[in-house]
Amino acid sequence: MTGPDPPVVLALRAPGMGDLLTAVPALRALRRGFPEARLVLATPAPLAGLAGLVGGVDDVVDADGPGSLRWCGPPPRLAVNLHGSGPQSIDALRATRPDALLTHRHPDRPDVSGPSWSPDTHEVRRWCGLLATHGLDADPEDLDLAVPADPPAAAKGAVVVHPGAAHRARRWPPTRFAAVARALHDDGHRVVVTGGPGERDLTAAVSRAAGLPAGADLGGHAGPVRLAALVAAARLLVCGDTGPAHLATAYRTPSVLLFGPTPPDRWGPLREPERHLVLWRGERGDPHGDRPHPGLLAIGTGEALAAARAHLARS
Repeated sequence: MTGPDPPVVLALRAPGMGDLLTAVPALRALRRGFPEARLVLATPAPLAGLAGLVGGVDDVVDADGPGSLRWCGPPPRLAVNLHGSGPQSIDALRATRPDALLTHRHPDRPDVSGPSWSPDTHEVRRWCGLLATHGLDADPEDLDLAVPADPPAAAKGAVVVHPGAAHRARRWPPTRFAAVARALHDDGHRVVVTGGPGERDLTAAVSRAAGLPAGADLGGHAGPVRLAALVAAARLLVCGDTGPAHLATAYRTPSVLLFGPTPPDRWGPLREPERHLVLWRGERGDPHGDRPHPGLLAIGTGEALAAARAHLARS
């Protein structure tokens, strides 16, 4: 005979890589707090491999946002809203009929209690603070990930340039990434260019403009786990305010990070500031905008290149 099914703790965290990685300390706190439970993460299916690097997540259900969460299991013992303050995410988790719901409160859902939402809290600390209200201790610096097996040889000791981002507001111009890549290649460093499945044209253009050798363009071949392996094996990462920046923090890979509309005290690296050089002009704006933010454009190629060379000289 088999015993009763273990209780379920369901955590919602979508939609992107960076979003998931800022929730790592919170997920680990849930694992410690409910060792007997089945910890289920609702996140986009392409990120399921990254959940495996976090450790302690038992299952992943596909959800690229609150509206796509379809829960067919038993009512969770606890549903945890690591997505936002609602009301959509609150409604999606309430629909699973949990015994308890852990979330920030929202004025449109006055019957749901929780801590207030602070727009100026660092994203990692936000979720750690939410769990603290439930008596769960989460360490904001508990960000390490397991290293994927067999890191690609192309990235071992290389400079990884990642020109993409989910929204144009956070994309530094490709010509500038290419100029940095070309200069570092001319300095004698091995440079590779990475990108997701939808960024093949972008990485090809940057690699071509930089005059990099065949095999340096890894765009379209780097799913989340492979990208994690590339960053873990790299000597330096150069990218914008996007998912790979959080991988650099997780793997303690030196990085040069180009921030535009979003302040780094909200989404930047929380630990080892000497290892992660953040360039930011102090301007704020819409991170989901359809054109590069003026503050991001104010960061020149020379400044980014000087930061990269300084990092490489130290390493």
